[in-house]
Amino acid sequence: MKEKEFIARYGGIYEHSPWVAEKAAPLVDDSADIDVIARVMADCVDNASMGRQLALIRAHPDLAGKAAIAGELTADSGSEQASAGLDSCSPEEYARFKALNEDYRRKFSFPFVMAVRNKSRTEILEAFESRLENDYDEEFENALLEIHRIARMRLIALGAN
Repeated sequence: MKEKEFIARYGGIYEHSPWVAEKAAPLVDDSADIDVIARVMADCVDNASMGRQLALIRAHPDLAGKAAIAGELTADSGSEQASAGLDSCSPEEYARFKALNEDYRRKFSFPFVMAVRNKSRTEILEAFESRLENDYDEEFENALLEIHRIARMRLIALGAN
């Protein structure tokens, strides 16, 4: 696969961050399978500057947040949040998500990121509350790990080689 084709196909794997596919494209050959593509793309993120990593984390939407309610999520994010039932929260659950999103952003200056596909709202809320107890460095790393999980799920959904 040519670099331009790779970027066109995989540029959306990392939320609003086509730079990951751009960095990975010259490092992946035509025989690469999902595992190789996922590993190479994750390495590109892990070896990026902290500023670029932070921008990647901040590119993710709040869970059950304003963008979701307004229908402004990317197709992938919308599908992932819907798979967890975040598009059908009760008013009380929306209020809880809103409060947790605000508390989390206040503490860490970036959104809570979790690979939510096939998780329940209860599991997500419990993880949210638990991770609010973490320190900045631990949560920064958690966010990147969750982003890599999301990317792998997106590669699988895309039917990567």
